Amino acid sequence: MAGWEDELERWLMPFLDRLGHKTRQRMCPLYVAGLIGPGDRKSVQPMAERLATGNYDHAAPFYCGRWSGTRRRWRQSCSTRRTGLSAAGMRCCDDTSLPKKAERSVGVAAQYASALGKTANCQTLVSLTLARGEVPVMVALRLFLPDSWTSNASRLKRARVPVEHRTPRSKPEIALAEIDRAMAANVRFGCVLADAGYGLSAPFRQGLTERGLAWAVGIPRHVKVYVLIWPITKVRGKPRKHHVPDILSIAAEQMLASAKWKAVSWRSGTKGRLKARFAAIRVRTADGPPQRIWDKGQQQLPGDEAWLIGEQRASGEKKYYLANLPAATDLRTLAATIKARWICEQAHQQLKEELGLDHFEGRSWQGLHRHALMTMIAYAFLQHRRLAYAGRKKESTGLRLSHPSVCAVDLDVIPPPPMHNYSS
Repeated sequence: MAGWEDELERWLMPFLDRLGHKTRQRMCPLYVAGLIGPGDRKSVQPMAERLATGNYDHAAPFYCGRWSGTRRRWRQSCSTRRTGLSAAGMRCCDDTSLPKKAERSVGVAAQYASALGKTANCQTLVSLTLARGEVPVMVALRLFLPDSWTSNASRLKRARVPVEHRTPRSKPEIALAEIDRAMAANVRFGCVLADAGYGLSAPFRQGLTERGLAWAVGIPRHVKVYVLIWPITKVRGKPRKHHVPDILSIAAEQMLASAKWKAVSWRSGTKGRLKARFAAIRVRTADGPPQRIWDKGQQQLPGDEAWLIGEQRASGEKKYYLANLPAATDLRTLAATIKARWICEQAHQQLKEELGLDHFEGRSWQGLHRHALMTMIAYAFLQHRRLAYAGRKKESTGLRLSHPSVCAVDLDVIPPPPMHNYSS
C-alpha cells in the first residue's frame, strides 16, 4: 500500500476547495491521514503527535468557520461514477451509539446504546449507508438529540446546535430528512433497508413510499396487519366514504403462524452458505386512518399492500419484516434483500474501531459532525483502495475490468486488504 498518502491528497482535491480557509485546506489531508494511520487513539492530540506536526493547536481553525457546502459536495460525490456503486445498490438507514460520560458533550444522555446492548450515557448518530454487495460507503451521519436536550434551550446554545436542529425530531424523521438531502444531491440507490427501530414507524414507511422508494424494514412481532383481501361490511342507506372490513387486524406473528416455512440460502459467509427458514405472504399494513369498526372498537384501517416476511434462525429465534417489493418477488430475493443490512452494521464497527468515529473529544455540534464527516471520507478512500486492489487481483488472473463497479459484484470471492495499518 506504499504511496497511499500522495494518492489521498489527490483524491481529496474536490473537497479541499470547499474548506475555504488555507489552514483548513492544509489540515484536512493530515486529519484524514491520522484517522487512517496506526494508533489506538484518533483524537486531535495523539494524531498530531504521530504525524509530527508539533502543534495540535492548529486543529482549532479546522473546526471553526463555515465550510461552504463541504457536506453537500460529499453527498454529490457519493454517485455511481465516484464510488463505483450502481443504482441497484442498497440504502441502509440505521443508527450507531458513541458511549460517552461527559454531560456537556452535545447529545449525550442516558439512552439505549447499541454498542453496549443496554441503556447508558452516549451520543446516537443516525446513519445512511450506500452499499452494493460487500462495498459500503457512508453517506450521512446526523446526531439525534433526546428530549433532555431539545427541552433545554441554554444547553443547546452552549453546544452551538444550529437553530434548525433544535426542535425535537425522531430518528425516523432524521433519516427521511437525510434521504431527501441525498436525493437532492442526485445520489441514486435501490431498496431502502432499516431495522425494527425504524420499521415500527408507519410515517417512516409511508414517507418512503411517497418518495417512490422500494423498502424492506424490520418490525416487532406485534405490528398489526390485515389479510390481503377482506370481506367488505354491507351497510344500508348512504354508502360509506371508506370501506370498513368486518375483521380485525392481527399481529404479524399470528399472521405467519400457519404459513408455509421454507429453508432458504441467500449468500456465502466465512463458514459456508448462510441459511435460515423463511415464510412470506402478501398483506395490507394496518396503518390507515383510525375508524370504529362496529362493536370491535376503533382500529387502524388497512393501508398499502406489502410483503410480510418471517425469518426463523437456527437458534429458534424469529424475526419479522415488511417490504413493498413487487408481488412477483420470489422468497430467495426477499430473504437476500432483508439480510443485506449486515454490511451497514459492519461499516459502523469499522468506523469506530479502525477510524476513531467515537474518539472525538470536543463538545460542540459542529466539531462532532466535522469529525464524523472526516471519518466518512477516510472510509470511502479505503473503499476506493479496496476496489483498486480487487481490480488488480482480477487483472492478474486474466480478467479485465471495464468499470470500477464491476469489482463490487464479486468482492465476496476476493479477500480485501485489512482495514488497518495502511501506513506500514
